[in-house]
Amino acid sequence: MKRGKRYIEAAKTVDRGTLYDVADAISLVKKNASAKFDETIEAHLRTGCDGRHADQQIRGAVVLPHGTGKSVRILVFAKGPKADEAQAAGADFVGAEELIPKIQNEGWLDFDVVVATPDMMGVVGRLGRVLGPKGLMPNPKAGTVTMDVAKAIAEIKAGKIEYRLDKTNIIHVPVGKASFTEEQLADNFQTFIDTIIKARPSTLKGTFLKSVTLTSTMGPGVKLNVAKLGN
Repeated sequence: MKRGKRYIEAAKTVDRGTLYDVADAISLVKKNASAKFDETIEAHLRTGCDGRHADQQIRGAVVLPHGTGKSVRILVFAKGPKADEAQAAGADFVGAEELIPKIQNEGWLDFDVVVATPDMMGVVGRLGRVLGPKGLMPNPKAGTVTMDVAKAIAEIKAGKIEYRLDKTNIIHVPVGKASFTEEQLADNFQTFIDTIIKARPSTLKGTFLKSVTLTSTMGPGVKLNVAKLGN
């Protein structure tokens, strides 16, 4: 993969053989986020889990204290009073069966999170092939299948992020923007890490967090000292 001049220069500031403390890593990642846009700061966790086993799956959600810095568009599947509640709570789109052809046939995907009331999951299930691969399927574990749509919307707007193992047993999440202060990024990262450590599967033998890397959208990765994270 061909790297640009800016990336190559930034990579020189990162010692590949060093495992950094959180504060030093955040400082370095922020310094190297020099693109013309406000880069997202991401955490990538390589775990010792085997996601093929149901009891080693990790999935959930956490509200970051300082949000993600991204405005999130929310689609809510609900009817009647619950649809009114969703509208009042600030959902960007609210609907029911009539949205199926729009998403399935017209490829409409102008939303970032999907929330649904439990009675609508039969309808939403028909969109599994479209929403599933994009990670947009509502899920009770993530708090996106709920009767309390107002609370779900408030939490998402406040900076709630979902986390889950991918096929290679890695978790990827945003923890803020390059424009955040180092303290805000540290708060967000610590809140996320504490949540993940609590989510360690009881059946897992051996190391849980094999490596943790912080990076910006366009910058090089900085590896953290996992031993200091309370793993």
